Amino acid sequence: MNAVLNLGKYLFAVPFAIFGIFHLISADDMNAMIHPPGGKVMIYITGIALIAGAVSLLIGKMDKLAAVLLAVFLLLTAFLIHLSSAMAGDASGFLKDIMLSGAALMYAGHLAKDNAVIG
Repeated sequence: MNAVLNLGKYLFAVPFAIFGIFHLISADDMNAMIHPPGGKVMIYITGIALIAGAVSLLIGKMDKLAAVLLAVFLLLTAFLIHLSSAMAGDASGFLKDIMLSGAALMYAGHLAKDNAVIG
């Protein structure tokens, strides 16, 4: 049973890495959709941040900090990018980001091993 439960870390972290890669290879498409402040540079920065956060969670180095920063990123994304869609009737992106930010905070509170930065 523990082997199955241990899959949770990978099921949580790997999609962040994949989404970060999507940011890097599809920056033009994302920029056309949302026009973030900073343009494509911001999309590249968030892609790198998502990959770095996923790697941190997977290797267990500064994973508590990474999980908290992922939660902050997801909350910002929910309110700055997806809230307008939610107000127009499509709440899926907004709710997904809220849900994942809660999961990231639970990870930080209960699964993270490295308390070096955030005790």
